[in-house]
Amino acid sequence: MTALRLALAAAGIALGVLAYRVQIDNLGALTSSTRALAIVAVAWAFLGAGLIAWARRPGNRLGPLLTAAGFALLARQFRYSHDELAFTVFFALSELSYGLAAHSVLAYPSGHVRGRAEQWLVRVGYASVLLFPLAILLVYEGAERLRFMDPRPHESLLLVWDNGSLAVTLQRIFVVWVWGVLATIFIALVVRRLARATPRARRLLAPLCLAAVVFALRAVYEGIFAFVDRPSALVDDVLFWWQIAGFMALPIALVAGMLRARLARANVGELVLELERTPPEGVRGALARALDDPALEVGFWLPERLEYVDGHGRPLVLPGEDDDRAVTHLDHDGEPVAVIVHDASLVDEPELLLASGAAARLALENSRLHADMRAQLLEVQESRVRIVQAADEERRRIERDLHDGAQQRLVALAMDLGMARAKLETDPAAGAALVGEAHEEAKRALAELRDLARGIHPAVLADRGLDAAISALAARSPVPVDVDVATGRLPGPVESTAYFVVVEALTNAAKHARAAEIGVRITRHRDLLIVEVIDDGAGGADPARGTGLRGLADRVAAVDGRLAITSPPGGPTVIRAELPYGS
Repeated sequence: MTALRLALAAAGIALGVLAYRVQIDNLGALTSSTRALAIVAVAWAFLGAGLIAWARRPGNRLGPLLTAAGFALLARQFRYSHDELAFTVFFALSELSYGLAAHSVLAYPSGHVRGRAEQWLVRVGYASVLLFPLAILLVYEGAERLRFMDPRPHESLLLVWDNGSLAVTLQRIFVVWVWGVLATIFIALVVRRLARATPRARRLLAPLCLAAVVFALRAVYEGIFAFVDRPSALVDDVLFWWQIAGFMALPIALVAGMLRARLARANVGELVLELERTPPEGVRGALARALDDPALEVGFWLPERLEYVDGHGRPLVLPGEDDDRAVTHLDHDGEPVAVIVHDASLVDEPELLLASGAAARLALENSRLHADMRAQLLEVQESRVRIVQAADEERRRIERDLHDGAQQRLVALAMDLGMARAKLETDPAAGAALVGEAHEEAKRALAELRDLARGIHPAVLADRGLDAAISALAARSPVPVDVDVATGRLPGPVESTAYFVVVEALTNAAKHARAAEIGVRITRHRDLLIVEVIDDGAGGADPARGTGLRGLADRVAAVDGRLAITSPPGGPTVIRAELPYGS
């Protein structure tokens, strides 16, 4: 590729010298050596900018586009030749250079034209600059003066019908369509793109402002020469050098914008030095400065939670495809480390992103550990609040159950005993009946107290273990439960946690999921007690929408366990808890 670019540079220089001589030898008084040299210099500017961009970013199409535009501008000058073949060929291709220049602008900086309107304009533009000159060659007999050539006659090898007036009409239609309608659409699309761009992208797209001005000037220039006689020498000079300056600056601005990213990558070394003395909480700011994106965000991957969190440990929501923000994933040995949420314009500078990400990977790994600790701390703080709230709610429930149940029965029992004492002296039989009723009331109150106590901590769990407690739960469940518990006795906190995981899962399946069947599997695997509850209900269980599952997660976390809930709409729902119990 280097040899190819060197060959193209040499060919461009040689072609420029020939283009200069063609203008001087064939245009005579219609040009000057200064003007001829200026036109060649514009072409060389496109050619040089294209070769530089091509060398710096070989995978970007913008370099070849600018290079082709430079060669097309040089070749355009050969339309002045009086050789019939040279005139016909280069007249037919004479306006292609402007199509390539416009294509380069619309493809900047990625090398790809992305918008539908922009793609349409490129296609119609290429068709117009190729078809109109060809149509003119079919009818141009050389007598009429056209904007494309000097007044001396030329002969077209493609002549089909001698009609000079039609040739002039076609070239005027061409000017109105290409330099009027299409140029206006081009300017509107450039302005729209700038208006929609983010602040960072707008700085990167600054050369497009220059492009809009250049094409506006060119439209004015072409309109004057197509519809009026040649203006005064002063006006002619002003218009000519104005457009020359604009076209000279355009490729320079485009390649400068591309090299800006190259210079930014040169600052990655400074980023490495800065990160060495930057605390974890400052990594985001250092990356934001290096990538020139103040709104940049960094997300750290927490494998235990299977989600990205920000530097404060809060879950990070990644942008969608239609957002003006983009995401770059950073991995290490195939494992995710972090993501960078950045301006979408940085997608066109992948080398800068990858270089900055590589420089920051170690610092990001350290920051990920800090974010993990902050996330755990945040989770602990939130779970503490939930535990306090759950404890308060549980105390209120116990108070309510005692007040509405056992307390009322004890009050009734006291009243029955009082009436029985009064009756025993006057009506022993009635008194005995009241004592019997009091006895039954006492048994019912005792049963309610036992049920209440069982809800707090079932006696069967402490006395006979997890297998018996789960079997008792299944027997009382309104939904058929298939139980498979293959464990011996375990530490009390582990058994209690496993028991309440099953209690909560059975309650949810019966009350909310409308399940027809539930399966409970409790097994040991190495140093883990694995509890799985599967129901065939409606699914859609979400810990974020209820306190029961959140409280269950807190209870599991309290014994260093992990809780996973899979519940797609339509089911099935799988609640799996992994509880370490030691060897």
